[in-house]
Amino acid sequence: YEKAPLKVKNMDTQPEQGDSYTDNLIGTLLAIFGSVIVSISLSIQKYSHVTLAGTKEQRTFYNTKTWWSGFVFICIGEGANFVSYAFAPIAVVAPLNAVSVLTSSILGFLFLREKSKAKDFAKNHGLAFLGYIFIIGGTYLFVSFGPNSHEKLQAENIVKHLIGWPVLLYMLLEIIAFCLLLYFYKQHNANYLVVVLLLVALLGSVTVITVKAVSGMLLLTLEGSMQLDYPIFSVMFVCMVASVIFQARFLSQACNLHDPSLAACVNYIFSTIFAVVAGAVFYLEFQKEDVLHICMFLLGSVAAFSIHTLKTCSRLPVAAADFSVFH
Repeated sequence: YEKAPLKVKNMDTQPEQGDSYTDNLIGTLLAIFGSVIVSISLSIQKYSHVTLAGTKEQRTFYNTKTWWSGFVFICIGEGANFVSYAFAPIAVVAPLNAVSVLTSSILGFLFLREKSKAKDFAKNHGLAFLGYIFIIGGTYLFVSFGPNSHEKLQAENIVKHLIGWPVLLYMLLEIIAFCLLLYFYKQHNANYLVVVLLLVALLGSVTVITVKAVSGMLLLTLEGSMQLDYPIFSVMFVCMVASVIFQARFLSQACNLHDPSLAACVNYIFSTIFAVVAGAVFYLEFQKEDVLHICMFLLGSVAAFSIHTLKTCSRLPVAAADFSVFH
């Protein structure tokens, strides 16, 4: 009898084109949802603090339902941001924090009833509406023309990326830069805003790399392909927790030493740039993109940077999600 041909299993880890666009859409919607929810949650907690400002007990807000409801919303929002990295590239998710500006400004004027003087109304609202246009246009550009590269983040693939010479060189340069900045910050009291936020951005690049790896392996595990028993998962998880803790610590110091609005603006720009570069180097997100798509993506990112500059100039309320550890 004639022997049946041997069927070779397809080892290609890249999803189909339609599936990749669906994943991008899911990740984008989750990131937008997370930014909006975090903004709402911090506004709720701020409302709780404002209403209890006249009380003598300093920690009364822990006993209020509004504060705890805000805390629950924070967990939901940060969870959505975390999961979004499992679906969409870092370069698409990271700039979406600009959407939080729209949410926070609306909440500031309506929910928290933050008002401006009559003579400043036209100036402030003019810049705000111009910023909203930048948000919509910029978001459309970097989501539509952003990278559409996807791969199954199996443990073997992550290790393969990690031991590649571009990643090793990138990590070496980051470690050197971080050590130099930390030395001048601690030993020479160089507590300039740029220095502190560069430390935050360097840690943030590690955060987004590890968050995408951990969330991607968790997603594969839920789909039936166990990834949690690989050592690389534990390594990435520990690095993620450590980078988040130290990133939040340096960001808190920046807000204590400098104007929070200015810190939020510069932090968004630095963190987004370093996150996009990290995704391009570690996960090769722009490897198959043409020049036109890259240029349009950069144009959308510049528009997102512009809204944060306008926010600082017009003194719009600081977006709560500007300080999200996953952006």
